[in-house]
Amino acid sequence: MLDLRSHFCRFLNAAPERLHFAAHSHHPWPDVTREAHLQAWDDAARLVDDKWEHVLGPVFEEFRAHVAGHLNLPDPSTIAIAPNTHEFLKRLLSCLPADRPVRILTSDGEFHSFSRQIARLEESGLACVTRVPVEPFASFEDRFCAAAGDAFDLVFVSQVFFNSGFAADARRLVEAAGDDAMAVIDGYHGFMARATDLSAVAERAFYVAGGYKYAMAGEGACFMHCPPGWGLRPRDTGWYAAFGHLAAAQQGQVGYSADGWRFMGATFDPSGLYRFNAVMRWLAGEGITPAIVHAHAKALQQQFLHHVPEIPLLAEARLVVPPDEMRRGNFLTLETPEAQPLHAHLKRHHVITDVRGNRLRIGFGLYQTLDEVDELVGRLQAPEAALA
Repeated sequence: MLDLRSHFCRFLNAAPERLHFAAHSHHPWPDVTREAHLQAWDDAARLVDDKWEHVLGPVFEEFRAHVAGHLNLPDPSTIAIAPNTHEFLKRLLSCLPADRPVRILTSDGEFHSFSRQIARLEESGLACVTRVPVEPFASFEDRFCAAAGDAFDLVFVSQVFFNSGFAADARRLVEAAGDDAMAVIDGYHGFMARATDLSAVAERAFYVAGGYKYAMAGEGACFMHCPPGWGLRPRDTGWYAAFGHLAAAQQGQVGYSADGWRFMGATFDPSGLYRFNAVMRWLAGEGITPAIVHAHAKALQQQFLHHVPEIPLLAEARLVVPPDEMRRGNFLTLETPEAQPLHAHLKRHHVITDVRGNRLRIGFGLYQTLDEVDELVGRLQAPEAALA
C-alpha cells in the first residue's frame, strides 16, 4: 500500500484534524505544485511581455506531451487548452448546424456544465436531445449503442459518471455513433483515475478533461483532444485559434489552425499549466501511473466497504455502483434520504465528503492510506456520530 502523505504536507498540515474524502471533487495538490505556482510568477517577472512565447512554447508543449502520453494519443498537437471545459463545450456546439435544431444523444448522468447548457438550448428550441438512462448499469452500453443508430449531430457521454461513479466503455459508445456525428467523451472523472487508451478512437472522438480532480493540479488547466477533420471552423473562436499553420480558407474567411489550436480561446492564467507539469513530473519520478492510482483507490474502497455493515448511519444507504461492479471510478456513491444531513454532520466532524441530492460521494486518492479510512470509519461509528 502506497504512503505518499509526505508529498502532500502543505495541504494535509493546513488542517491536521481534517479528513478529506473528496478526491473526486476537490483534490489536494501535492507539494511540488507550490514551487511550480511560484515559478509561473517568477517567469512573468523575468519575461514580462515575452512570457507568452514561453508559456505557449515549452510550457504548453510539455503539457501536451504529458496528456498525450497518458491517453496514448499518437500526436500531442491535437491537444487544446482552456481554463474550463465549458469553454470547449461552447466551441463544440458552435460547430453544429445553425439552420435547424441540433440533434444530441447523451445520457441522463452528465455533469452540469453540459446538462444545464443543452437543457437551455432545448428551452429555446435550438436542440432536440435524447437522454439514455444510465441505470440499470448492466444494460447501459447496449441501450446507448442502439440509440446511436439514429441520426445525431453530437454524441456526448462520460467516461466515468459524476453522480454514480459508474465507468462505461466510452470507446465502444463513440464507435457506435453515426458517421456524421461529432463524438465527445467527458473524461474529467476518468483522466488520471483510470488507465485510458484512446489510440483506437483518436481519429474519431473528442476527449475533454482537466487538472482539477485526479491530475491534482487545481483550476485553470483543462484540455481537449481534437480529432483531425472534425470541427474545423468553430464559430465560437478566440484569437489563439489563428496561431500555427492555418488551414486553407477562401478569401475573406476567418482562418484556423489545422491542429488542436483551432479550438483555442484567448488570454488565460497559465499557472495551472505549471502546476500540471510539476505533478506529471512528480508522478513519473515516483513511477506512478493511472492504473496504480486506480488500484490504490480500489484498495481503500474495499477497506471502507468491509466496515460499512458496522456503521449504523449507513444501514439504509444503497451503494449505487455495487461492490462487485469493477466498472467504476475512484469514488463511492451512497444513496440515502439522509445524504444531505449526513454530509453536513460529517463536515461538522471535520470529514470532507460531497453530496448531490440524495447521493453522498466519498472519494479516495493518493494522499490517503488505510489509516485514514479506518479513522473515517471510527468517526462514523462514534456515539456522537448520530445525526441530529
